[in-house]
Amino acid sequence: MLSRIADSLFWLNRYMERADSLLRVASTHYILSLDKDVNGSLTWKPVLEMYTALPPELIANIEHDTIASLKKLLTDPDNSNSLRNLVGRARENARGVQDHITKEVWEEVNAMYHLMNQQTLNKMLQSYEVVEVLELFIKHCVQYTGVTDITMSRGSGWIFMNLGKYIERSLSTITLTRKQYEQIGYCIDDPQDIMHWRYLLQPLSGYETHLKQYRTANYNYNVLHQVLFNEEFPHSMVYSLGRVDRHLEETFKRNPRSEENAALMRCFGRLDSKVRYTDLETLNNDNLQPYLNGLRSDLLSFIGQFSQHFFSYS
Repeated sequence: MLSRIADSLFWLNRYMERADSLLRVASTHYILSLDKDVNGSLTWKPVLEMYTALPPELIANIEHDTIASLKKLLTDPDNSNSLRNLVGRARENARGVQDHITKEVWEEVNAMYHLMNQQTLNKMLQSYEVVEVLELFIKHCVQYTGVTDITMSRGSGWIFMNLGKYIERSLSTITLTRKQYEQIGYCIDDPQDIMHWRYLLQPLSGYETHLKQYRTANYNYNVLHQVLFNEEFPHSMVYSLGRVDRHLEETFKRNPRSEENAALMRCFGRLDSKVRYTDLETLNNDNLQPYLNGLRSDLLSFIGQFSQHFFSYS
């Protein structure tokens, strides 16, 4: 497969996975803001810090303004991580590889693009229809994932699409986890109510799972176990990295062995082992922040080496 094609398929799924994450974070934050005074302790600041490149002073100007924050996150063309831009870039990548994806996959991306560009969308986001709009976009993301799964041929294109999805999911999980533990100063020995962790678990579709699987009230540690080390939770780091490992192996089976392949696998192995072979009991108030920061740094290093290995045109 041409590197240009693989690159577009990889980024198609990365953008769609990132759009899904953004939508779930925005939906969770909006719904929970209806229960607590957004002008009090709850603000849009954490979400804006994750999904915009705004300087602190501009974030401070709109962090208490729900409408302005939603506009910046969803429809602002100047925010490179807004839903509008993510969906637009996903469509551009899909349009360039229509011969390598199914008609159903293209139609789902295209439908989401046209929904995003409805002239009435901004007005709807300023009314009581906000929840319905967010749920509709989330539904399209779910449909995209399902359509891709049941219609795509299991060839090289499928492998690169899944690499994009699970690499982006790993990055999203570690970013959300760092941000939520940052809110408590990484003090995992300081007990927190389960309400605090809804801002992390609901965007990862893990709140219900948490209530069913974890029976103690030690939420700080339980949540950390779920999002990092739970091999059965599809948004955990260990699960997502396991899928990346699987698809990397499939990719290299189709290509001759080389030192570059081995170097990439060593880079990934260092990241994977840092998650897979860490004991939860070893994490504490002093080393949690460096550990999470190190995970993100190692993941970004792997992504850079992966992109250079597969997609470099030089």
